[in-house]
Amino acid sequence: MKYLDYLGDVCKLPLCLGYLNSYFQTGLKNLLDEAVIEFFKNETETDIAQHFFQVDEIPFDFVRRRMSVILESNQDEQRFLISKGAVDEMLACCTNIYIGKDNDPSNAIFPTTDIVPITPKILTSIKNLNERLNNEGLRVIAVAFKRMNECSAFTVADESKLTLVGVCVFYDPPKPSAKPALQELLKYNVEVKVLTGDSPVVCRKVCEEINLPIKSIVTNTELEGLDDAQLEEIAENGTIFAKLTPLQKANIVSALKRRNHIVGFLGDGINDAPAIRESDCGISVDEGTDIAKESADIILLEKSLMVLADGIVRGRITYGNTIKYIKMVISSNFGNVFSVLIASIWLPFLPMDPLQLILQNLLYDFSQTSIPWDKMDPEYLISPRRWSAKSIAKFMVFVGPCSSIFDITTFVFMFYYYQCNNPDDHYKVQLFHTAWFVEGLLTQTMIVHIIRTSKIPFIQSTASLSVCLTTFAVICSGIIIPFTPLNRVLGMVPLPGFYFVYFLGVIISYCSLTSFVKVLFVKFFKEWL
Repeated sequence: MKYLDYLGDVCKLPLCLGYLNSYFQTGLKNLLDEAVIEFFKNETETDIAQHFFQVDEIPFDFVRRRMSVILESNQDEQRFLISKGAVDEMLACCTNIYIGKDNDPSNAIFPTTDIVPITPKILTSIKNLNERLNNEGLRVIAVAFKRMNECSAFTVADESKLTLVGVCVFYDPPKPSAKPALQELLKYNVEVKVLTGDSPVVCRKVCEEINLPIKSIVTNTELEGLDDAQLEEIAENGTIFAKLTPLQKANIVSALKRRNHIVGFLGDGINDAPAIRESDCGISVDEGTDIAKESADIILLEKSLMVLADGIVRGRITYGNTIKYIKMVISSNFGNVFSVLIASIWLPFLPMDPLQLILQNLLYDFSQTSIPWDKMDPEYLISPRRWSAKSIAKFMVFVGPCSSIFDITTFVFMFYYYQCNNPDDHYKVQLFHTAWFVEGLLTQTMIVHIIRTSKIPFIQSTASLSVCLTTFAVICSGIIIPFTPLNRVLGMVPLPGFYFVYFLGVIISYCSLTSFVKVLFVKFFKEWL
């Protein structure tokens, strides 16, 4: 932190008055207020606040961009208004300037000499100083005062004809994790925009430090009077939006949502609360203001911003695995509906006993329990995805009938080759049930590895160990159960050896057909999961 006069020379008066302003304000103290108070106490041994008491204050708002306190001296009962805020807004209410060089805070905290009107030359010096400091990435707060008469109430109108004493300068560096976190977000096609109440020059400098690509910079005045279409266009193309009010932040978030973007907003201040609430995913931090945390959907407990990228990746993995499960189940059930419908029309007996069907579903569901721990292909994680019922319906119609083809093939094979066509032949009926139980269970389980990736399974993309183990366990169980004593309870019989020769051909053909359908689906619809 620095404290300077209008020429850029060290002057303690801005620090002293800035300290009194920050110390006596009753509103929420921001980081700058805390920095001023701590810095003053470290710089001086005398606490000047004990010589004053607060009479009133004019709270900060995001239009005036300044706040004021009215103090009364314990010694001579004189009253003073001390105001601090953004340089441009402070200059608008200052008519005089202190040009003295007295750096001793014990002398003339509220000077009566060395005060002159602000001339165009002085105004240019102040603006040049502010611009130079902003270009260095420093935040500048101007401090001013004036003597007050007895008054029962104070208003914004009293913030006029002030005497500028100088500026307090702060360096608020980006978090060390900001740059790597930004690169990770860009890697995963997350576009980053900065919505801030700070100066556009300061914001640009900080963004350059973290290598954020800047397309354009927009200030609050450029947003005034725009209709929805114009605001959407500016919100789409802008990178930095500076000197914004809380409502303008929320309006930009809303405009991006109307452009069909999914918008997350990270903020920790009162001014961020409307935008946090308006966003699809509001994010705040553990040390943020209460209203920001209350408005947020997620509160970060770690100080590292890398948790944002980690959260996005984890979210995409979770979403991808969820879609896997939904598409696996819905396509399998859709195919089974066709198979049961045809079997009901054609066969003179039930294609499978209810107990066998329940067991098949339980085993298949067990193979699905490991899906939440499955891996996603790196290519899938690069781009954000949206929930689409149409995509699921298309997947169901394309992939579902593949299983029905081989179910019907098994019906025909068992009906004619093994003569399982007499409802009175109890053994042949059980043989048919067992054959379809094994074929249905194993094909459904094997297809997990086909559906889980758009690549060639086991060659270009391998499932996680948990998925491999559960599917292998289910396949082994499906083959072994008919040969165990449980077969009597389940109404099954051991399968003949030649059936497994036939079944091997079914598995190879089924996987080949589904892989071919996958290629066509990706070609036509440019997606798989």
